[in-house]
Amino acid sequence: MIEARLYLLQRGSAMVLGPLVIIHLGLILYAIQGGLSAAEILERTRGSIAWAVFYGAFVLAAAVHAPIGLRNLAREWLAWRGRSLDYATLGFGLILLVLGLRAVWAVVGVAP
Repeated sequence: MIEARLYLLQRGSAMVLGPLVIIHLGLILYAIQGGLSAAEILERTRGSIAWAVFYGAFVLAAAVHAPIGLRNLAREWLAWRGRSLDYATLGFGLILLVLGLRAVWAVVGVAP
């Protein structure tokens, strides 16, 4: 039962990540073509709730998606099973979440 839920969580997070990645890459291209400096980008994002929500969703989806994939790889390639695998990948996801939200805070300056 847990495997089915993890499958759905990973597929659902992928559906969220897909459009967010495309938008993020488009923003990078826009900033590069516009010749924006890092300072100018930070000036535009500082205090924006919209950017905080966008990148907060990006971080949350990645923090759900990546550990599930890593868990699957560890099970297949390393034959790692049991609670230790679950705890390790859960810990990895929590680290991603905390570091990602800290990055959002650094760039936007508001909590997502």
